[in-house]
Amino acid sequence: MAKNKNDGLNRRDFLTKATATGVGTAALTSASGQTSAQETDIHWDLTADFVSIGAGVSGLAGGISALEHGASVILVDENTDIGGHGMISGGNVHLGGGHSIQRKHGIEDSADKIYDDWIRPDHPLARYNDRDLVRVFADENLSTFNWLVDNGVDFDDEQVIGPQMASTIPRQVRVRPWPNRDERYIYVPTRGGDGLVRALEKKVRDGGGTILLRHRMTEIIRETPNSGRVLGITVDAGDKTLNIRATKGVLIATGGHSNNVNLRRVFDARLTEEYFVSGDPYSRKSGDGEIAAMALGASLWGTSAQTNEAERCLRKAGTIGGEFCESSLHWHPDSPIFDEKVRASGLTNINWANLILVTQDGVRFYDETANDYDFMAAALASRGEPNKRNGGGPIWAIFDADAVARQGWNPTPPNVDPNGYFFSADTIPELASKIENPHQPKPMPGDVLENSVTRFNSFVDTGIDADFGKPQPMYKIQTPPFYAAWSTPTIHDSYTGLRINTSSQVINMHGEVIEGLYAAGECQGGFNQHGLGRSIVFGRIAGRHATANT
Repeated sequence: MAKNKNDGLNRRDFLTKATATGVGTAALTSASGQTSAQETDIHWDLTADFVSIGAGVSGLAGGISALEHGASVILVDENTDIGGHGMISGGNVHLGGGHSIQRKHGIEDSADKIYDDWIRPDHPLARYNDRDLVRVFADENLSTFNWLVDNGVDFDDEQVIGPQMASTIPRQVRVRPWPNRDERYIYVPTRGGDGLVRALEKKVRDGGGTILLRHRMTEIIRETPNSGRVLGITVDAGDKTLNIRATKGVLIATGGHSNNVNLRRVFDARLTEEYFVSGDPYSRKSGDGEIAAMALGASLWGTSAQTNEAERCLRKAGTIGGEFCESSLHWHPDSPIFDEKVRASGLTNINWANLILVTQDGVRFYDETANDYDFMAAALASRGEPNKRNGGGPIWAIFDADAVARQGWNPTPPNVDPNGYFFSADTIPELASKIENPHQPKPMPGDVLENSVTRFNSFVDTGIDADFGKPQPMYKIQTPPFYAAWSTPTIHDSYTGLRINTSSQVINMHGEVIEGLYAAGECQGGFNQHGLGRSIVFGRIAGRHATANT
């Protein structure tokens, strides 16, 4: 942290010098009107009332909310564009309470109904939730929907999706894609998340907010490490380091921790490095916000939600043959990041009867048509690899030319990635010998894979899968060329994070508020709901509380 060279000056001289170097008196005065030694020691490069670490859905919502209360706003994001995972989402927003689209379709709803649904003891998504957070979420649903409309978000009013998750009535509404899309920034043309984040981005910029891209937070600055108010943040801007002062509040909106192998393994030791993350490679769920807050004593909350068996952290591959195989995210070759980062769209519309799934050792492990918690547990099971006892390792889909014909696939780039994620050969042993991937610890035994295929083919003859009960119809794997496609499960959302109160303020291990620090979205714990709704609600609350109450 940079020290000001004028430490020896008296206060009047220092303030004059600081103002001349771009650090005004507002940057040196805490919300209480008192100036701390820590504050006067720091050279602040930039100052705003409200600073968000992250310019995704939560950060944008918080920024607009703060602007509405007359605050100045800076949003920083390490990515090259705004939106986080919201940019490449389907644009489905889980909000109810009796809004206009629900009423149009005759759906009766209320805040009390939302609350009752999301504390249900009979539903794994609801039973673990912090009731105080659910109550404020429920009470904010209707006003947040209307607020989004007022801020330029265009919803498709033709349907209300659901019931979904723990909701017992339809609540989920879909955003229309951003009109007149700039082709340079259409990351996933088939998805509408840009209609949400572009509208919110426009509101932030039109309101005078500043968005700094390629700025990665490296530290949250506090009066002292163990006490006092959060003062601002330090960011790495590539060629320079900046200290950014937040006079009223800092929002952690960094999108969760799914990409951080060490942090995600705190919740499930099996989630080792071979499991890629939904939304990769557009934006990282780095865990940076949670780790920086925990360094100040912040507490995690509702950690059981990360491994519940309903809204699973881990998802079955939805596309195969490419590095990134999230089921609902089909990357298009026209995406501006495709050639550099994605490289393959993956083979889609998979009929699991057409193939078998094998481990890194070439062994079948479960009924390929299944998609339940037991399937995931089998995929993650240790195979006895002495140098890697945690994590199940790569899962490969094995199929033949007949399967390609039945599926109507074109197993060539850019549909598949032959650089480590898709292989072909004229024999099964040759196919096994070709499989080389950074997460494949040793060559796959050709005789083992051949035995697996032969045994499965015998089940097709009898019509009974004697190993795993795979239902008919099943198809033999017998016609060359033969193929091996990456089919390893992917990690989805972070379903837990920092403990917050009903004002989105971060709470420490002693149950006390860390003044000036807020969290929302996937880096927030205590409320296990997938999607954009909770991120918007708690981001909006954070911006409002930080600027209307200090």
